[in-house]
Amino acid sequence: MRILTCPAHLQRLEAALRSSLPRALPVYGAVLNINRGNPGDFEVAVDAWPNFGAVLARRRGEVAGGDGEGGVGGAVPVRGAEHPAPQAPLSDSYRNLCSAFYWDLGAYRALLESPGCLRWDSAFHIFGLQDGVLTVSQDIALAKGVELEVTEYYTYLHPDPSTLPEPQLPPDVQLGTLSPAHVELLDSTWPYGGNAWSRRYLGELLRRFPHLCLRDPAGNLLGWVLTSGFASGTHGYVMPAQRRRGLMRALTIMAARRAHGRGLPVYGHTATGNRGMQRLLEQLGHQRLPGLCRFVLHNPALARAAPGAPPGETRE
Repeated sequence: MRILTCPAHLQRLEAALRSSLPRALPVYGAVLNINRGNPGDFEVAVDAWPNFGAVLARRRGEVAGGDGEGGVGGAVPVRGAEHPAPQAPLSDSYRNLCSAFYWDLGAYRALLESPGCLRWDSAFHIFGLQDGVLTVSQDIALAKGVELEVTEYYTYLHPDPSTLPEPQLPPDVQLGTLSPAHVELLDSTWPYGGNAWSRRYLGELLRRFPHLCLRDPAGNLLGWVLTSGFASGTHGYVMPAQRRRGLMRALTIMAARRAHGRGLPVYGHTATGNRGMQRLLEQLGHQRLPGLCRFVLHNPALARAAPGAPPGETRE
């Protein structure tokens, strides 16, 4: 296992992932952010270097740190639990969120089984667009006695955001920005919120990544769209009393245009049962990718122990 730190190697990885789109989208988006200033404080681990077959993108400090010797030209080797980096709390499955992509399934399995790659005693997610992301976790979890929960989404990608129509806002609606004071509202309207870790995660998204919101003339929030560290749209919401006014359509178009202008892919994950959002995306020209994006939560009981979580509820 190697953690890539050399800018030239990260650029090489970006190019390799670009040639494997759209299946590589969740990792590709993270690498794009890393190569553009790394606002999310992410890192990528590969099974080997320079002949790599699998990639895992995650926040820094989620696993044991490198030995600091530099490795092979900026690819830092990880030696089990030696010199551990600062780590998230064991129950924080929001910060412990990884995206995965592989060219070789055996290389992906070897990466996940590498000493120090993952903390199998923690609550963490791995997600991706390939079937092996789930099956490898299932195999390793069975051997380790780790429980899993799987949530499935459709992934939508816009092939040419330059063709999106002009956004249309009602005259009494203004474009604005969110602040940390809005975290409680964002958390209360998010199906995966409800605990201290989810609130911290949403606050970090506001500070680190682009977002949009709409307000009325009095400054009240009407709706918003956030961006994840994997360059995907996330937590799009319109207040119930403001629905059927075209606000989510306008937010979706504006967020897509901003992402496209920054050289990022325009994509996101939608709950399989959210037919309304699926129709909107399809009307705007987004294409649903084949298969499913699976978010695999490891140690869900530990995730339920997050401080401030309602008893008996599972949060992603």
